[in-house]
Amino acid sequence: MITKFDTLRGAFEKLGVDGVYLTSKISHRYFLEFDNPDGAILVTKNSIYALEDSRYVETATKRVGNFCSVISPNKSFTESVNEIILAEGIKKLGIENYDLTLFQFERMKSSFKCELSYINDTIIKMREVKSEKEISLIREAQKITDRAYSYILGILSTKMTENDVACELEYFMRKNGAEDKSFDTIAISGKKSSMPHGVPENVTLQNGFLTMDFGATVEGYHSDMTRTVSIGKADEKMRLIYDTVLSAQLSALEFLRAGVSCKDADSVARDIIDKSFKSKFSHSLGHGVGLEIHELPTLSQRSSGILVSGNVVSVEPGIYIPDFGGVRIEDLVVIRDNGCENLTASTKELIEIC
Repeated sequence: MITKFDTLRGAFEKLGVDGVYLTSKISHRYFLEFDNPDGAILVTKNSIYALEDSRYVETATKRVGNFCSVISPNKSFTESVNEIILAEGIKKLGIENYDLTLFQFERMKSSFKCELSYINDTIIKMREVKSEKEISLIREAQKITDRAYSYILGILSTKMTENDVACELEYFMRKNGAEDKSFDTIAISGKKSSMPHGVPENVTLQNGFLTMDFGATVEGYHSDMTRTVSIGKADEKMRLIYDTVLSAQLSALEFLRAGVSCKDADSVARDIIDKSFKSKFSHSLGHGVGLEIHELPTLSQRSSGILVSGNVVSVEPGIYIPDFGGVRIEDLVVIRDNGCENLTASTKELIEIC
């Protein structure tokens, strides 16, 4: 079976490197499948070294000791890596510019006895296509998120605050198997719902739309969904806005499959919205989701990407009208050869909380 490390080594020749030094916490989790925000990985043509401080040595030995040399340096990671560079005759080392501070780079540059080269794009492209194992973790995270939405619908009332809603969603997800929330939960009501990433406040839910954007993580993998409900009875304009967003989303979901362009996917939804609400869809249709909440590919007018089987993307059209409110409906899907697999099960009915 070809491993992630085999794939990475297979890129060495194209990258012109003899080894790769991975320092981001995302790469640590992606390649070693356990979390250590302070760990690092050195991959050479013949060896894999997991550099872990004393807090994580036991975990690393149990999890990856069968294929990695687990090192707990008495000196700095940089000094330990340089010893390996000299011992293995590495002439050019690939490093991640992702999450790399200027201080860290300058230290590497002055310490490593070899040339350095950025290889971040290679790692990002590897993560763009998810394995079935990764998809199963995202699916589990989304199941928790769907359950959280069912829960909040059962307790929502006009007496709650935006903060109440956000806290209840996050508490439910943690209580029911989530490792953490995917991002700071959005729960905004009334005129504030016109702000796609508005911040919940300690204010009673206002009449109009209530938009809830939230997600859970399972073993580092994220889910992401948005649902919009009505606080009070929805009037004719609110229903028109909601139905337009829903129509745009359903059309995009029908369009998505391997081989279509990311730009065209965005256009399918955007064209529907622009017919009635020109320029009120202010963000892209969606984004990749995985170990980070925003990954490649991006479903946008600026994207030149083509979707492939194994991409996991959000599909989240919206309409935002200042001083009135806004609607967003978001599902999380897996791109397949013959369509898309929707991981989101929650209802899209416009629910009224009176």
